[in-house]
Amino acid sequence: MLSYLTAFQTLKKELTNLYDEGEAAAIAHEVMEHLTGYNKLQRLAEKERLFNEQQQSAFDEAQSRLLNGEPLQYITGVQWFLGKPFHVSKDVLIPRPETEELVTWIAEDLKGHTNTSILDIGTGSGCIPVSLKLLLPSANITSCDVSSAALDMAKKNAKALQAGVSFLQLDFLNQSNWQQLHRYDVIVSNPPYIPFSEQKSLDKNVREFEPATALFVPDGDPLIFYRRIAMFGKDHLHDGGAIYCELHKDYAAETEQLFRQMGYTSTTLRKDMHGNMRMLKAS
Repeated sequence: MLSYLTAFQTLKKELTNLYDEGEAAAIAHEVMEHLTGYNKLQRLAEKERLFNEQQQSAFDEAQSRLLNGEPLQYITGVQWFLGKPFHVSKDVLIPRPETEELVTWIAEDLKGHTNTSILDIGTGSGCIPVSLKLLLPSANITSCDVSSAALDMAKKNAKALQAGVSFLQLDFLNQSNWQQLHRYDVIVSNPPYIPFSEQKSLDKNVREFEPATALFVPDGDPLIFYRRIAMFGKDHLHDGGAIYCELHKDYAAETEQLFRQMGYTSTTLRKDMHGNMRMLKAS
């Protein structure tokens, strides 16, 4: 059995083949905390303590999966989002910091509003609808997804974080399903937007492990989801309502133009923390 210190050092060294030293150390620390329940300081005080059999087995498996390029979050089963732990699995995208910015924008715009009706399209882990419910407790939030497995994960997160969100399984691209939905003050979506042709340019941990249905769109129609969302909003958005979307940075201007052409008179593009145009508001 390895000691806590040896296990950390071994994993960190192996991970430097895939990540820079700082990131390798951060991942190794997270794995060790996940396996032992001890933080850095506690593990330092117990550095000579040996893994038990179960921990050693879990460590060996985690190391193998990480070295194969699998994201840490699928191994620990958790990703933090706006200060809350969200359960994740290979059935859902790993929540990103850029999406936190989208949720924060909506929450800021709706501050002081009560009983706002919100529809989230493409539930995934539930990070958007659940976080909005926690930030806007009086809001009535519905979230839909084509994947039953994703909805199960989102329901698990909503229950764990005590967020009252209504979930619905439907294929949003099929317009005949729209009759199941109502009218809303806000529509929000982080839809699939990466053309299939860009698949090879993605990091292995995204390309090979995150769900393709949540990532990719046809090369010939990369704005397919935005077009449907814009169409849907024409009949399903209350007067004065707004649509918020996360975007592909290379198609931001094109997406804004699409909403303009479909009659949305007020559109705003916003940059993310990296300076990329990644968010749109249309009303």
